[in-house]
Amino acid sequence: MGKVPFHLSVAACAAALLPSVTLAASDAEVAALRAEIARVKAEYAERISKLEAMADQLQTSGDTGATAAVDASLAAAAPSESAAPAVAEPVAAPPVEPTSPPAQGQGSASAFNPAISLILAGNYANLSNNPGDYAIQGFMPAGDETGPGDRSFNLGESEITIAASIDPYFMGSLTAAISAENEIGVEEAFFRTTALPVGFTIKGGQFFSSIGYLNEMHAHNWDFIDQPLVYQAFFDNQMAVQGMQVKWIAPLDLLLELGVESGNGNYYPGTRLDRNGLNGINAYGHVGGDIGDSIAWRSGLSYVYLDAEDYEFDDPNAAGEDVTNAFGGTTKTWIADAEFKWTAQGDPNRRYLKVQGEYMRRSQDGQLGYLDSVASLDGSYSSDQSGWYVQGVYRFLPRWRFGARYDSLDSGDPKIGLVQQGILAPDDFSLLMPGTPSRTSLMFDWNPSEFSRIRAQYSWDDASVGPTDEQFFLQYIYAIGAHGAHKF
Repeated sequence: MGKVPFHLSVAACAAALLPSVTLAASDAEVAALRAEIARVKAEYAERISKLEAMADQLQTSGDTGATAAVDASLAAAAPSESAAPAVAEPVAAPPVEPTSPPAQGQGSASAFNPAISLILAGNYANLSNNPGDYAIQGFMPAGDETGPGDRSFNLGESEITIAASIDPYFMGSLTAAISAENEIGVEEAFFRTTALPVGFTIKGGQFFSSIGYLNEMHAHNWDFIDQPLVYQAFFDNQMAVQGMQVKWIAPLDLLLELGVESGNGNYYPGTRLDRNGLNGINAYGHVGGDIGDSIAWRSGLSYVYLDAEDYEFDDPNAAGEDVTNAFGGTTKTWIADAEFKWTAQGDPNRRYLKVQGEYMRRSQDGQLGYLDSVASLDGSYSSDQSGWYVQGVYRFLPRWRFGARYDSLDSGDPKIGLVQQGILAPDDFSLLMPGTPSRTSLMFDWNPSEFSRIRAQYSWDDASVGPTDEQFFLQYIYAIGAHGAHKF
């Protein structure tokens, strides 16, 4: 047998040793792989636990849209035993008001990358009556937010919202509104706790009150282009509180929400008083739940108490002269609201019907001043007034909806001391003379996506003295950026 070449001897030795080397390397790799799998499983378990807690809290609060998003994240997060280890994707937090704080000791990514949203809105208005003469008969003028707005094309109100978790205990949100007159104002600017126990939250700053049903919604979430007459007459469209709110959501399958608010009182029908401390109080309770898989409901009762000092408004007297009136006293308002939603299950057209209504009753007691070019007078004033609306919206195709709304107000018969004493004539308080304003509205809108809406609305408005104001509107609403879940 001849001599074996050297390089063949080396190759043979290497081939003999290779299986043992490969086996040793495989053992090390398997151990590392098992350790990685254990780490990823632990991360998934922690992540799923957080998502389940968030889903439970959202379900309790009735936020069905956000709950569905969390359920989808849970389904995506669940790993299979045979799945290869991978880097976990971050779960998107609710963009407007986070409902679950980050784990203690960990920073929140959204604290440095806040959710930012922009709402663009505008309309075209065709009005048969002069909007400059619009007034809701029998009620003190509430401010600039009442009425149908200007004729022709209008830019509308655009909103910019910035919101984020601050730390494990607080979140913050700012909504700035840009008016058609190029004025920037603050709609909401508040902090809210995220880690209080047993369903409690505290909110502070400026925020839309949670009284009633519609008051808390921003304009781009309304089902009609404008607020019901009762909101315009009683709250100048919406009550924005500058103060504090304490809310409690009971840990029950049935929604039970209780809340109380107070602030400086600088919102209609109150005024900011020249004193320390709080002015007025808002208190409310809401209950809700599901009936089967297709029906959801919610109802509530709210109470508003406010004081006013010299709330001034203009009112022409019997001679047609401009007069400044001033009310000082207390305003007490009760609100009852109810909402009902039906959704067709397994329907490819995704049909739904939403019916809602609110009834309000308020009493005012105090003094009413009268100031013209000749005299300055003062006398007693009291009134009992009421108003309500009911509306329904039906989605008959995935992108198309139709709605109808009826509004009604009753000013009652106000007791004006200067008139009862014969010092002034009833016509000297022309806007406060009894009236029963009403309005009927029809709406039709197209929603190409959840970020855009084109709406047409026609209203027959009998709120002012004179002929019926026939109002036709075309409106666009576009949302850019973060888009939070809508309210129930």
